[in-house]
Amino acid sequence: MEILWFIPSHGDGRYLGTTKGGRTGEYRYFKQIAQAADNLGFKGVLIPTGKSCEDPWLLASALASETRDLRFLVAVRPGLMSPTLAARMTATLDRISGGRVLINVVAGGDPTELAGDGLFLKHDERYEATDEFLHVWEKLLQGEAVDLKGKHIHVEGANLLFPPIQKPHPPIYFGGSSEAGKIVAAKHSNVYLTWGEAPQEAAKKINEVKKLAEKEGRTVEFGIRLHVIVRETDKEAWEAAEKLIEHIDEKAIEKASSVLSRYDSVGQQRMSQLRADGNKSREKLEISPNLWAGVGLVRGGAGTALVGDPETVAQRILEYKELGFEHFVLSGYPHLEEAYRVAELLFPLLPLDGLKKDQAFTRGEIIGNDISPAFIKV
Repeated sequence: MEILWFIPSHGDGRYLGTTKGGRTGEYRYFKQIAQAADNLGFKGVLIPTGKSCEDPWLLASALASETRDLRFLVAVRPGLMSPTLAARMTATLDRISGGRVLINVVAGGDPTELAGDGLFLKHDERYEATDEFLHVWEKLLQGEAVDLKGKHIHVEGANLLFPPIQKPHPPIYFGGSSEAGKIVAAKHSNVYLTWGEAPQEAAKKINEVKKLAEKEGRTVEFGIRLHVIVRETDKEAWEAAEKLIEHIDEKAIEKASSVLSRYDSVGQQRMSQLRADGNKSREKLEISPNLWAGVGLVRGGAGTALVGDPETVAQRILEYKELGFEHFVLSGYPHLEEAYRVAELLFPLLPLDGLKKDQAFTRGEIIGNDISPAFIKV
């Protein structure tokens, strides 16, 4: 299994729904998080997309030069980008980063935002356009010339002069909870990515996408997007969860709900249903053991968090792994400190792929200016 972290280019802080404890969303802060994730051994980072975020391609290209091993999961936007331009951007970023690009396919879920960007396709039409987009994008990155006169995309004699490092192309991560989304994901994705629902619901998605992929003669890996609140004790973790939302008031919940209710994204609708009554009690928000929907009170997209002590959270992650999830895209507030907590408390308990062993002389401060704490038996 592998774990990615998150660059909060739409904002960060110690509390949700308030400016109290808020962090300034600037490049130097994003750089701190990226370098921390790189040093700690996270496989990569997801950089979000949309009008509430900094542009993921520009941010990834800047952060690539600040990091060594970290990979960058950046979004292509069918309907907003041409597939030929996206292929050139992908190949360039893959080359200048040394083969560290991952592709997040985002068809879009907010009709109002999409209209502001000039895209007026209905939900299922956006997935039709995505299918055509990826047909062109994949072939170009594999070195083929492409002619296509589709319903949404028309190219003649398209070709790519400078290939990517990764073959046949950088891996495709693809989310989509609707039937239309799952069909296109099964056809094109390397990793089907879903937001953090209860294990039984997530298992249903895995089985559905597996069957659809088999019809295409393909196999697909699976990833899940979750927040994490892990502390040394279970009590501390739940106190941190409650503290995260302590400044959210009813007005903030109502405003968030009014925006998110206009989405035609099935995944967002499923997330919103998990906290439909806006109740902030733990009993209402713990939708499955240690799976807490408090983040979704005011946040769009991923709205659930695993909460608990390291052993409990690791057990829950391994339960998802047993279902078939191998890729975990995690985050926590604030993202800099929580990257360290997750790495220090969870990584030793998980079978992570390619995690580098600590090469430093010591972990922790030298005792008495002479002795490594590793030699002190507790």
